[in-house]
Amino acid sequence: MFKPSAERTQEKMKEVLMNPTAWGPDVHYYMIRGGKEKTNITVWECGNVAGEYIKTYGHYHVGDISETYTILQGTGILLLQKRKKDAEGKPINAEIEEFAAFKVRAGDRIFIDPEIGHMMVNIGDTWLVTSDDSPVYPEDVDPVGLPGHADYEVIRQMGGFAYFVVNKNGKPTLVQNPKYKSVPPAKIKKIRRKWFW
Repeated sequence: MFKPSAERTQEKMKEVLMNPTAWGPDVHYYMIRGGKEKTNITVWECGNVAGEYIKTYGHYHVGDISETYTILQGTGILLLQKRKKDAEGKPINAEIEEFAAFKVRAGDRIFIDPEIGHMMVNIGDTWLVTSDDSPVYPEDVDPVGLPGHADYEVIRQMGGFAYFVVNKNGKPTLVQNPKYKSVPPAKIKKIRRKWFW
């Protein structure tokens, strides 16, 4: 049986930070994988790295896998992005067709369609804690830290999502990632209590 817990460290997160050389906490977030039966739990540290709030690495799903997030504690911003496709239906990594940023809080539940990239950001002064129902495959090389159903490589190549979430005058603000060629304008919105993308 695999060890169900893992950490995402500052060293690993440098690949997707707005300022990769800035100091940050040793661990950005903790993961406990239980899959659909037990659910997965993620816990974020609070704080920032040179003004950018602590976040997950972010990923797209591999295959036809949807996911439901439930916010258990804290306040965050959920980033969602959908890539444009070329004439053959292949995603274009540097071009985003749709982008949304929603402020979430304890009690919110969000369903995410298979093709939607997603990342969570902790904008509060306490832990941000979520549960989700994405699968866990024990046969993966690293089923907890790098589950096989998630594509992190695209996000690494692009240095993060289409927008970074930074603290500007005490408020979360979106800053566009210059590595993307095409990104729709976006602002942080309030989420409905039950919302589906």
